[in-house]
Amino acid sequence: MPRMLIVEDSTQLRELVAGYFRDTGAFDVDAAKDGTEGVDLVSKNTYDIAILDIMLPGLSGFDICKILRRKSSCPIVFLTALGTEDNILKGYALGADEYMVKPFSIKVLYAKCLALLARSAAEKEDEKILSCGEIRMYPSRMEVRVGEREVDLPPKEYFLLKVLMENRGHVLGRDRLLDLVWGADFDGSERVVDSHIKKLRKSLGDFGDAIKTVIGGGYKVMP
Repeated sequence: MPRMLIVEDSTQLRELVAGYFRDTGAFDVDAAKDGTEGVDLVSKNTYDIAILDIMLPGLSGFDICKILRRKSSCPIVFLTALGTEDNILKGYALGADEYMVKPFSIKVLYAKCLALLARSAAEKEDEKILSCGEIRMYPSRMEVRVGEREVDLPPKEYFLLKVLMENRGHVLGRDRLLDLVWGADFDGSERVVDSHIKKLRKSLGDFGDAIKTVIGGGYKVMP
């Protein structure tokens, strides 16, 4: 079930929108009353779509959009009373997918959200993205990013990370990793895996600890 974030300071409107989407049975909804709470939810969770007001206590919807875009490509809808051309253009420039001005039709909002999710799913199908926390891999172009930073990995470390992320949460023994990354005819020591894991963790910086060592088992990637 898609997970939605709604950030809206009007209690009545927040409850109306959140309730409508929950009642459809098609969405799991988190709702925040201000920008600070919204950013806190963004930092702790992964969302499939977000609906943001702009004028909020604390951080604005524009601020939340910028922060969310650093970690996610999920569809973002601005739902706001700010209907000037400058604000609309700013919203799209920050990475919004849709901009709706209040007053609005909740049925139209719902339809737009379904359409955005369908488009997002199609794009992900076209370009499979492997993710684990702040680590994202784009196999179609052999690109690895940690947050906003692109990480240049040597081939063996790239394919080692790819295999681990494709099996996220599952333990892969050194012998299995050798077969998948080095090939079945490799006749070197299993310790070559340990050496490359160490280099890989260093390349990933603060997020290298996503690669866990399982004593007597091997390695796995965990969020």
